[in-house]
Amino acid sequence: MYDKAVRRRRAVLAVLVVLCLVLLTAYFGESSGGGLHSVQRGAMSVLTPIQEGANKALKPLRDLFGWFGDTLDAKSERDKLKGERDALRLEVAALDQRGHALYGERAWRDAAAAANLNAYEPIQARMFARSPSTFYSRIEINRGSKDGVEVNDPVVNGEGLVGKVFSVSGPSSVVMLLTDQDFGVSALDAKSSEPLSVEAAPGTPGDLLIDFVPNARAVRRGDSIVTAGTTSERLPSPFPPGILIGIVSRVDIGDGELDRRIHVKPAADLRRLDTVRVLTKPAAELRASTKTP
Repeated sequence: MYDKAVRRRRAVLAVLVVLCLVLLTAYFGESSGGGLHSVQRGAMSVLTPIQEGANKALKPLRDLFGWFGDTLDAKSERDKLKGERDALRLEVAALDQRGHALYGERAWRDAAAAANLNAYEPIQARMFARSPSTFYSRIEINRGSKDGVEVNDPVVNGEGLVGKVFSVSGPSSVVMLLTDQDFGVSALDAKSSEPLSVEAAPGTPGDLLIDFVPNARAVRRGDSIVTAGTTSERLPSPFPPGILIGIVSRVDIGDGELDRRIHVKPAADLRRLDTVRVLTKPAAELRASTKTP
């Protein structure tokens, strides 16, 4: 029974193939006005409107399926690109951190060599918390008394003076920044050697002020302001001489010489602190050797 069905199908297929060959031969052999050409034109005239109508009716479905396919492809491409983006972000962050660390090390070596800070056995520390108060600009670092840090130790980075140690516990310390309202430091104009006193500008976070300068004309915009170090045996300074504090940014001229208010922009970017160094004092003779006669 199965063999008969197979033979019947094969016979039908053979008849259809032969019929197609005969029709093709006749079609290409007759003129354009022949019967087969006429049948073709008649069939096209009937079927073409049906085909166009079917295409218009099915177009929304084709568009819908195409939209789903494009959406799936777009989502897959999006997920792939997001993965590549996240990997590149991690790589860029790692490179930025490495570059920042290298820049900080290089800046620190230059600053330490200029002010002879390496003699103070600097301890590298990292900031992990910041005071929320504008007027009490303080940070916490991950070094404390167990590392040899003491109250009033100067804190610097490769850009310049950052502040001083305000309080100490075993594993950490609080650092009072230059811009804290309670901070003050004896200074010099690096160009004219004019003695100065630098403090935070009241009501202006991030600004330093030099007030009541006897010879204010000796201090000009663009001058570098550095720590003076100890100038008196009676009033020793915790800061070694020559640390850059900032640059004179503006001079407000008053009625008299003593009315001039000199504004200083801190050299260290206190808003983006990361790694700092605490200058510990290893020996009394070192402190004595830094005193200015």
